[in-house]
Amino acid sequence: MSASLIDYRVTDRRIFANGKIFGETGSYERLKGRVIFRVDPTAPGVRDVTDIELAPVDETSRVRFEADFCILRPLDPHKGNGRLFYDYGNRGDKRALQFFNAAKGSNDPIEEAHAGDGYLMRRGYTIVWLGWQGDLLPGDGRLLLKVPVATHDGTPITGTLCTEFVASEAGHHEMPLSTLASTRSYPAVSLDTKRATLTRRLYAHTQRERIAPDAWAFARLERGGSVDSKKTDTALIPSDSNIYLHDGFEPGWIYELIYEAVDPLVLGLGHVAVRDFISFLKKGAAQAKEQPPLTTRPFEKAYAWGRSQTGRCIRDFIYLGFNDDGQGNRVFDGVMPHVAGAGKMWMNHRFANMTLLPGQEHENHFSPVDSFPYSYARSTDHLTGVEDAILKRPETDPLVIHTDTSCEYWHRRASLVHTDTRGEDLKQPDGVRLYFWASSQHFADPLLTAPSAALGQTMCNVVATHYFFRAVLDRLDEWATDGVAPPPSLYPSRAQGTLVTVEEWRSAFPTIPGVALPQGPSRLEHLDFGPEFSRTGTISAQARIVSDQKYAVLVPAVDGDGNDQGGLRAPMAAAPLGTYTGWSLRRRDVGHGAMVGITGSYIPFPDTDEERSQTGDPRTSILSRFADSTAYENAIRDAAEKLCEQGYMLECDIANTVALAQDWGRPRHLTRLPVSTVPRNAANGDTKT
Repeated sequence: MSASLIDYRVTDRRIFANGKIFGETGSYERLKGRVIFRVDPTAPGVRDVTDIELAPVDETSRVRFEADFCILRPLDPHKGNGRLFYDYGNRGDKRALQFFNAAKGSNDPIEEAHAGDGYLMRRGYTIVWLGWQGDLLPGDGRLLLKVPVATHDGTPITGTLCTEFVASEAGHHEMPLSTLASTRSYPAVSLDTKRATLTRRLYAHTQRERIAPDAWAFARLERGGSVDSKKTDTALIPSDSNIYLHDGFEPGWIYELIYEAVDPLVLGLGHVAVRDFISFLKKGAAQAKEQPPLTTRPFEKAYAWGRSQTGRCIRDFIYLGFNDDGQGNRVFDGVMPHVAGAGKMWMNHRFANMTLLPGQEHENHFSPVDSFPYSYARSTDHLTGVEDAILKRPETDPLVIHTDTSCEYWHRRASLVHTDTRGEDLKQPDGVRLYFWASSQHFADPLLTAPSAALGQTMCNVVATHYFFRAVLDRLDEWATDGVAPPPSLYPSRAQGTLVTVEEWRSAFPTIPGVALPQGPSRLEHLDFGPEFSRTGTISAQARIVSDQKYAVLVPAVDGDGNDQGGLRAPMAAAPLGTYTGWSLRRRDVGHGAMVGITGSYIPFPDTDEERSQTGDPRTSILSRFADSTAYENAIRDAAEKLCEQGYMLECDIANTVALAQDWGRPRHLTRLPVSTVPRNAANGDTKT
């Protein structure tokens, strides 16, 4: 029988952005609905999904699962560019319009504001979203994937599960066992806390303290009105999906729970869903009975983009062979994993949690997400002797443009993307481009926002990088369509002296008054996750460090200002008003001195030479770099024009970049220098692209 059958239902069809005309492409419409998959669990491309043989089947011996979808497409399909753009999103959220179109973020994109400057529409892309993450719960407009629970012929499957909780502020007494409200918890088999173990520790590598069984409960707190209208009643309700700590979670401490869980989900079907749905659309004539067609003609090319979690998901998808549609054809012709670092997914495993932020120095440090292989190129794991690569199927591997920021080198072990496990440079395949967005951070808001410190001792990194996305997509399309190779990869290397050990980095970083430095990037140990991990992927014990040897994790070298070398500097980093790093240290009350997860810093330069002298700051003052705000804007323009000439930015984005630099780049930058009298014409509106 056929390996996969697809049906769908369109539940909402509307004109997008009030019918706005996007250049030659014209207007767009939006379709939302539900797609139903039925797959043969014994078929190639399905049978390697963990626990697929334990999933329930229908009367035709197929496994059934369902996903939400959303499509933005040209009203006139003949005016489109014949290309499908799949936004993997992030934890069920839609992201592409926010980052490619500089639009207001929304999980319900329908208004004109959600189109931003219309870049993707003017280019003619059909934009597709599909729920692929099977452990998400409904809410906030998230895209969902409903997958089956694995059982032994109807008998529940149990397993020991190890999970962490870190509170960021005082007053928290309860958390879902998944740690996040958006994510399904694996229920506890028993509510008896004596059958579980709860510990806490100050840092990832410090000694654990046992918490007594009577100090906590599997329970949740319910709040509501009372007979006395002046107060709120509370009740502690037993719950197999929540943990309640009577004295509350102390901020910054790492709490670790080991308990027996039940009902694992068959989460690897998320990869099957993406493969089959994109292939279904790409071939054209995608229509179900009594439903409007989702496509009316084949797509010439299909591209995928994902950031952070979904950048890792793209790498996992390729590594596991899902870019083969089952008939020897590529699903995606090109992919753009962004801020994925060296990770893949904890997904095709039993009792996986895909929402957790993995591998940080502090929280969720011991994670299976960062497992060999790390690079697209073939290499050998020097600790195990295993040889492998992410790209190993030339007939179906896509073109890859992988982009990382400074944060991924500090928090997500990104150096291993382009080194071997000992830290030596590793030549990348011809079909790969790696671009390091120097001195920028994991999340860079495309809209004008003022910096904040959040959990950190310093302000968050404010460098704007969203303009790079559009050029990356244009270059990928030229590469896949016409064979025109993008600009050469640009990333730090040992050979050029721009990829260094933390000791080398520390000796070069300026001594800025009042600024503490990290101990180093998040280490990567050789770990053992217990006896069940190799068979089912279940983390059934506290991670055990196998040996004193570690994988080499290196960081970008810095210049005299502390800004990164060896990468692609966005205009704000090329004409800096401060030191922009990929790390930020936690405040004293929330894990003092450990790094804040995937967060960088903005440390303003002294405004004047007088301020520099008074504070003892070794960095040159702003006014010694730029005579006035106009000089700063000119430097930004020069940097943008150079990036455009090199193919890393689009010409249409130069004016916007300069407009956002007026008045010393306020509000992104903190300065007491006089406000410019030149009126700001900040963009985020229509731009001809």
